[in-house]
Amino acid sequence: MRAWQITKLDDPQEALELNKVTPSELQPGQVRIGVRAAAMNFFDILQCQGKYQETHDLPFTPGAEVSGVIKETADGSALKAGQRVIATPLLPNGGFAEDLVIDESLVFPIPDELSHEKAASMFITYQTAYFALHRMGGIREGQVLLVHAGSGGVGSAAIQLGKAAGATVIATAGSDEKTDICRKIGADYAINYRTEDFVKEVKGITEGRGADLIFDPVGGDVFDKSRKCIAFEGKILVIGFAGGRIADAPTNHVLIKNYSVVGVHWGYFRKLHPEEVSNYHDALMELYKEEKIDPLVYGAYPFEQLPDALGKLSNRETYGKLLLKVNS
Repeated sequence: MRAWQITKLDDPQEALELNKVTPSELQPGQVRIGVRAAAMNFFDILQCQGKYQETHDLPFTPGAEVSGVIKETADGSALKAGQRVIATPLLPNGGFAEDLVIDESLVFPIPDELSHEKAASMFITYQTAYFALHRMGGIREGQVLLVHAGSGGVGSAAIQLGKAAGATVIATAGSDEKTDICRKIGADYAINYRTEDFVKEVKGITEGRGADLIFDPVGGDVFDKSRKCIAFEGKILVIGFAGGRIADAPTNHVLIKNYSVVGVHWGYFRKLHPEEVSNYHDALMELYKEEKIDPLVYGAYPFEQLPDALGKLSNRETYGKLLLKVNS
């Protein structure tokens, strides 16, 4: 089979090679999947560059989210050949490959109405947003939710899940094109943070009260400004640090407004509570069937174009999720 491998540490165009490799043999508790689509994430770029927190011996195959069809199962499996699934492979045997052998605990069935491209783009972003909003944020109908980087993968998921929970959703993004996208996927208000002061706008929309929940995958200056428009007894959900700088949270300000700064580490939660992740998956599939969520896909690229597509992602030229089409 063919698989993309990181053969040296560099930018994706230099680090990745499309090679022929021998498919892994099936072991007890595993299934073999014919990959149909694979999602790209920013950490794939960091892995190419050797800047990710987890390292692996070269060469290895990246790719953390795929969808496809089960080709083979081990004896006693609860899954069956021909079943359509999402899978979340673990490195060094990642998903940018035509064939994937994986523990069945990392495989989740999907309904027929969900395309492989959308399915591959759902797992990490929607699981993270669902976990953040429901478990860590305790979102309730009627609350005001502020979502930063609303046109991105996890931000767009948070907009849709916030609306599904009955919240009024305000989104920020870095261009008029991206604020239009935020409105199209459900945001009640969208603010171009490059041309508008989102603190002033949020206070205006909420008549000075501020947002009950703030979903922040950016950090840095965005976190600093978010503290100025969080409601009394609100929660700032710390998703990540795409802005580069890790901000401080002055505890005197936290005390004055009785708000909470809440960490959201879905990956560690998944290790501790895999049964909850399975429950979240079932809930998300129902929301998709009810047409309350719909993954935002920027584009689906041919299998051979992975390095170029990751280059677009690296340059922040995109919105939503980028997909790789593998087997047709």
